Amino acid sequence: MTSTLEPALSVRQVLGLERVLAGEPEVVAGAAQLDRPVRWVHVAEAADVGVMLSGGEMVLTTGVLLAGDEAAQAEYIRSLHRAEAAAVVLGLGRAFPAAPEVMRRAAERCGLPLVVLHRPFPFAELTEEVQSRLVRRKFAAVSLSESVRTALTGLITAGAPLQRLLDEVAQHSACPVVVTNLAHRVLATAGERSAVDDVLRDWERISRQAGGSEGDGWIRAELGGRGERWGRIVLCGYRGDTATGRLLADRAAEALVLHRMLGGTATGSWEEQSAQSLLTDLVSGVVPARQLLPRARAAGLPVNRRTFVPLVVRDGDPAQLDRVLRMLGLPSLVAELADCATAVLLSLARDQDAGVLTANFAARLRSEAPGTVVAAADPRPAWDDVPAGLREARHVAEAVADALDLPDVVRLRDVHLRGLIRLLRDDPHVQSFAERELDGLLCGPDEDLLAVLRTYLATGRNKSRTAQLHHVSRPALYRRLEAIQGRLGVDLDDFEQAASVHIALLAHDAQQG
Repeated sequence: MTSTLEPALSVRQVLGLERVLAGEPEVVAGAAQLDRPVRWVHVAEAADVGVMLSGGEMVLTTGVLLAGDEAAQAEYIRSLHRAEAAAVVLGLGRAFPAAPEVMRRAAERCGLPLVVLHRPFPFAELTEEVQSRLVRRKFAAVSLSESVRTALTGLITAGAPLQRLLDEVAQHSACPVVVTNLAHRVLATAGERSAVDDVLRDWERISRQAGGSEGDGWIRAELGGRGERWGRIVLCGYRGDTATGRLLADRAAEALVLHRMLGGTATGSWEEQSAQSLLTDLVSGVVPARQLLPRARAAGLPVNRRTFVPLVVRDGDPAQLDRVLRMLGLPSLVAELADCATAVLLSLARDQDAGVLTANFAARLRSEAPGTVVAAADPRPAWDDVPAGLREARHVAEAVADALDLPDVVRLRDVHLRGLIRLLRDDPHVQSFAERELDGLLCGPDEDLLAVLRTYLATGRNKSRTAQLHHVSRPALYRRLEAIQGRLGVDLDDFEQAASVHIALLAHDAQQG
């Protein structure tokens, strides 16, 4: 997409130039249209000058050929209006000692700015001043545009992520940059953090305004290709002139489309990347939860008067999770974490039963994927408590990674000893204890014995269940248990010795995990 708009001065900016002020300009009509862009300045005395214009010109005249002919004066204004002139500047003097009323009324009706100069003024100076400024602005804008295009293309070639591209755009535009889908949901942002937060705080309202006038610095460019639109990029509060802002937005849009076409979404869609970034920040606790609230709201998560349920799902397909959540009508954010875990944050109305809805989700998910583990923290009525809830759910999911016969929803009260060992797994004393207790098996080549021991202790030393799970006969299991006891030098029928080995095995598994 290539912008056809050249950077321009507005009528108001031209009238504020020092050389123009020397002519004592007065706006006598069309004052509401002073922000019109001036693409060129044209000096003309011909009554039919309108046919020579292409739009956006500021016409300078003394009106010498219009004096005494009110019909010609009115038609002159109308012809400039039809030609989409930016404004007309009339130098007062012998032809018109004062602003002609006929021209003033016609200009007011047409909405065409009519400016009179009360002091003699060389039109050549104004023409030279404006033209030189327009040329400088044009080449500055083109240079900026090419600089942005080169920088963004280099980043794409280097395989930079979406966020890096947006940071580059924000640096050049010096304002917050927001990427949304067609439903106005925020997918990514860049810019000074406090300024971005101010934009996102009331995003639902101001995003609707962004589709209107660009005079306030809200400049949009559509994202899409092959006849299909799928998002937009918005410069929020751009302080430069609108035409340059449009060039920047267009260059940014080109880069984002190219980034997407070249596989920039290999790590997931932009919606998924947005949710992952938000939930990762919540889990880490590096960014205070309150600062993340505008991002959550702008991402489409209901946050006012809601109850939040933090979940972590192990061995679940994120796409399947999202499908089940949509089917059940549960507003949420879903993002992959490390180690085959997926974070899910449910947002429920205060009058909904969080326990029942969470159980329904887990039951439906586990019916489709039986090996899935759904770990949940207690519901959080306050947004500030969500990070602690997500960390609790992740701890539960990790603690029961190898447990058997789990309920549909696993909570902190279900992890028991596993949870404690998980918290202490990095303690050197615990590590030494685990290695000492299991030394006879860890040094041996037979991994099957360690797996049998793990199952035997997890089932509460149930020999029949262990033999069934390992698909061996009872006599074969007895021989393996004897081998285990011989290598470890313990009696697994003794509760205290079995408990010691169980704790050591839990610590070993936690360290390996």
